[in-house]
Amino acid sequence: MSTPPTRKFTPEIDAKLYDEFVAVAEQNGQTRRHVLEEALRFYLRNVVPSQHLVRREVMDAFEQSVARNRDLLERLAK
Repeated sequence: MSTPPTRKFTPEIDAKLYDEFVAVAEQNGQTRRHVLEEALRFYLRNVVPSQHLVRREVMDAFEQSVARNRDLLERLAK
């Protein structure tokens, strides 16, 4: 079985997030590459599709309504 082609990239990320990422990999006996690939795979297959469930114009209207009624929403939350 051949290994899939790879690409090297070097992102800069929040230091605390990186430390947590490294700790998880070490705790689970996994490589950083494995944890990162799994996280990217999960994000691309689960999070991205769910962002398109609501039409953009519906979200725009919702956000405008929240902004317009922020004072009322804060009072109701109390």
